[in-house]
Amino acid sequence: MGMLQRLESRLEQAVSGAFAKAFRSAVQPVELAAALQREVDNSAQILSRDRRLVPNAFSIELSPLDSERLGPYSGTLVHELTTMLEDYAEQQHYVFAGPVSIEFDQEDDLGTGRFRVRSRAAAQVEAVRRPSPGAGRPPTTGPGAGPTTRPAAPSPRPEVVLEVNGTRHRLAERLVVGRGGEADLRINDPGVSRRHAELRFEGSGDVVVEDLGSTNGTLVDGRRVDRSRLEDGATVRVGTTDLVVRIGTV
Repeated sequence: MGMLQRLESRLEQAVSGAFAKAFRSAVQPVELAAALQREVDNSAQILSRDRRLVPNAFSIELSPLDSERLGPYSGTLVHELTTMLEDYAEQQHYVFAGPVSIEFDQEDDLGTGRFRVRSRAAAQVEAVRRPSPGAGRPPTTGPGAGPTTRPAAPSPRPEVVLEVNGTRHRLAERLVVGRGGEADLRINDPGVSRRHAELRFEGSGDVVVEDLGSTNGTLVDGRRVDRSRLEDGATVRVGTTDLVVRIGTV
């Protein structure tokens, strides 16, 4: 029994005849599964001789009628389609850019029985909290501590936020982006090196990005760089993941 036939069999067991009745004159689950397989096939990018990177976030657009009929069974269908896609990826030596997610959207321009599949790479992003230097160290006071001096007021510095796959991360001083445990911003993207790039403030207050000898390089607005000053709205690409830089004044 093929993969698509096994999917149909599992769905029939999960929801009995109700599911088949809902889809009697509409889009069929096996059609959705086949379309997802085609989507990853057409989007695969070579990582190595036997590994190819594929998208992991999928949107299935349905007509209003199909969307209404599917509603009560969407949870079951998403689970089965995800399992099928993970099995297919293992079979084809595909590597997902991150955890697989599938969602259904209603589109009024689609007729009953018609659908579209859209995909994108959306790596899981995790900010790692690290203690700041000197944190928890008591201030020096008492005899021999020397005169107390008031620190000079810091010069104004722009506030910098990185937008990554729907999350926002503030740049305090410097931030290492990578896939390994030593990165400050971990991105679960197979195309990202363990320590891929560093974003930081220069003494002048400028924001720069520097590649840390990554395997696949760092791009700024589509151009590969070793080091580059960043402007508001610049897009830094590491692997298949985009970090959009937002710069404002505090």
